[in-house]
Amino acid sequence: MAQLFPKWINGIPKWLALAGPVIVILNLGFVWYYFSPEYTDVGYMPKQPVPYSHALHVGELGMDCRYCHVSVETSAISNIPPTQTCMNCHRLVSKDSDLLAPIRESWENKTPMRWVRVHNLADYAFFNHSVHVTAGVGCISCHGPVHEMEEVWQAEPLSMGWCLDCHRDPKPHLRPPSEITNMEWQPTAAWQAELENIHVEPPEDCSGCHR
Repeated sequence: MAQLFPKWINGIPKWLALAGPVIVILNLGFVWYYFSPEYTDVGYMPKQPVPYSHALHVGELGMDCRYCHVSVETSAISNIPPTQTCMNCHRLVSKDSDLLAPIRESWENKTPMRWVRVHNLADYAFFNHSVHVTAGVGCISCHGPVHEMEEVWQAEPLSMGWCLDCHRDPKPHLRPPSEITNMEWQPTAAWQAELENIHVEPPEDCSGCHR
């Protein structure tokens, strides 16, 4: 009786046994990278109601982050500035600009601006801005070179692994309190020497961030 299947089919189980682990590893690698915050979150840049340029306000004009984000030193939350903050300048500066029409409308109607949040942590993760700022972590460590951004985008993954890397070795991210918002600051030899006497021990256990 003639064979129903050609002889080469007998080798299929062998090739599947060899290729199976490779396929599994490739799939795991695909999910590990393309489903991670490094791929899905870094670069996130939502469209805002007004094209506010940090490159202009911070980079060129030298505005301090705390002029708009006034609560970073005292609160767990870094506030989004109210319309009043914008109008402190724009009642006089570029007061007829079409781009600023939503700001003027917000001011006249006493309604808040609907800015789109860029940096989002999951509700189950607790993060306190004031603790990090007081400890000496500069804005640029988490938010990237904001002073160069025409539109703010997410520069870091803000993942658990990324946070733990800093908690395990925080000193490279520390700076003098007076330089927290200085985007151009670079560590000096004197600071490196002083850093040896600073002891910061952020929590590495689950309860530090998951409360």
